Amino acid sequence: MCALSSGVLSHLSLLEVKARSRKTQLQQQSRVMELKAKVEALKTQREQLKAQIQTLAMDKQCADEEEENMEEESENSKLLRLMARHTQLKDLLHAHHLIGGYDIIKTRKGKGACVSIATAYEDVFLDTFNLEIDLKPTVKISRHNIPPFIPLNNLAEQNNMQTDLRVFLDTLSKHLNAFAGRKQQLKLVKEKHKSVEVMESNVLCSLLVLLFTVPREKTAVLCTLDYTDHTRCLPTRVHLESEDKQLPDSPQWKKNCTLLMETPVHKALITMKKMGSIA
Repeated sequence: MCALSSGVLSHLSLLEVKARSRKTQLQQQSRVMELKAKVEALKTQREQLKAQIQTLAMDKQCADEEEENMEEESENSKLLRLMARHTQLKDLLHAHHLIGGYDIIKTRKGKGACVSIATAYEDVFLDTFNLEIDLKPTVKISRHNIPPFIPLNNLAEQNNMQTDLRVFLDTLSKHLNAFAGRKQQLKLVKEKHKSVEVMESNVLCSLLVLLFTVPREKTAVLCTLDYTDHTRCLPTRVHLESEDKQLPDSPQWKKNCTLLMETPVHKALITMKKMGSIA
């Protein structure tokens, strides 16, 4: 009987141990699952934090780059404005010279002035002429490189240089630019119109005699261009001479005369060739 009781108790004790062991295992499994869940949650949180850190880093980099770009744009804008201003001033100076402008620099503490007159024709800079002018006690030209055939003293008297220096310089500039323009036209005639012979011209380029050949009849035409207005590049008179006495009065050559009076000679000759008037 005692042995039976002892066996039952031993069996019950074993069952209790097994039950406890199973409970412990279940608790451990539950704990493991819980820990795994926490680990996964921590991993997810870590990845989220990494993503946030990367986003913040990228935002900071973009902000820095944007700030640098703004600084660069600011510097570039300043540079571009300066370049635009420089170009504008160059264009103004270029236009100033092309319309016969001149530059004046005071010297000797206001007692004198140096004047530079640039000449140009058809957007091409040509010669530059200079004058040194005494302003005190009286206004007078001390030195210059104006060509001798330009009536400098007469222009000074006619335009009352003593009281209005600007009017005198404006008039002188017109004379010099007109002379430079006529001289340039003569040069272009010689360079571009080999079939036209320059028979005569003077140093002021105020007289130009050209010899044309009429293609069909092979008739020679002597054309005289007279530039009596020395402030202009166009002739005031065109005279034609030919063995064919009727040719100068023909409608075609009357048109040619008008063309020569209204158009620079080197351009007029191009039109006359196209019309078949000259070879």
